[in-house]
Amino acid sequence: MGLVAVACVTAVCHQLADPVPGIGIALPVLVPGLSAAFVALLLSRAYAAPLAYIGGSLGTLIGADLLNLDKLQGLGAPIASIGGAGTFDGVFLTGVVAVLIASLSRQRRDADALPEPHATKLQ
Repeated sequence: MGLVAVACVTAVCHQLADPVPGIGIALPVLVPGLSAAFVALLLSRAYAAPLAYIGGSLGTLIGADLLNLDKLQGLGAPIASIGGAGTFDGVFLTGVVAVLIASLSRQRRDADALPEPHATKLQ
């Protein structure tokens, strides 16, 4: 399941990665996290959060960065940073967003399993 999640997110990130002259490889901020959460929820609701983290982190790194290394030389970017740089590191942010979204479905399912407060009988 992990390899399928990584492959799906890699494909999405590679399609959306855009070489920008003077900057480097640009990728929409929330799309990798949303796609990782979506794929993880489709593959396994029980393990959606860890699957989303793995698929989102590795898929973004492979799809946006590693598969576009050949395009960096012609962009004129002063520094090539694999995985992002600074406060809004794309790979880290994708992993966190994916886990948060995927874990929301588990919290909702756990809340649905709790008994109703008015269902107890008083004798």
